[in-house]
Amino acid sequence: EVKLVESGGALVQPGGSLKLSCAASGYIYSTVLIAWFRQGPGKEREGVAAITTDGVSTYYADSVKGRFSVSQDNAKSTVFLQMNSLKPEDTAIYYCAASRRFRIDGQQWIPANFDYWGQGTQVTVLS
Repeated sequence: EVKLVESGGALVQPGGSLKLSCAASGYIYSTVLIAWFRQGPGKEREGVAAITTDGVSTYYADSVKGRFSVSQDNAKSTVFLQMNSLKPEDTAIYYCAASRRFRIDGQQWIPANFDYWGQGTQVTVLS
């Protein structure tokens, strides 16, 4: 079992920055990919960034490329999502998720491919 806990969500002005954290505990060595998803009001859950647990590869959705950056601190079993140049359309609940299988070629953006989920953290960008 793997437990994921997100933190860092807040209210922010357009153009501002936030850094989200996802603290992992439990049998984390069973996971190979950690992703950040978000779900805005009335929208489907979408993947925005992912990182392999060895830290070698990162993936970004087109909507956040160049603005968001995913990283990890293995010593603290924490994955971060640095979000810059925030826009009102970035408003959503942000979730981190972990997969026991390696996913690429778009599969890393499918929520059903992930085995563990956090409870989410709210990010609101004022309009």
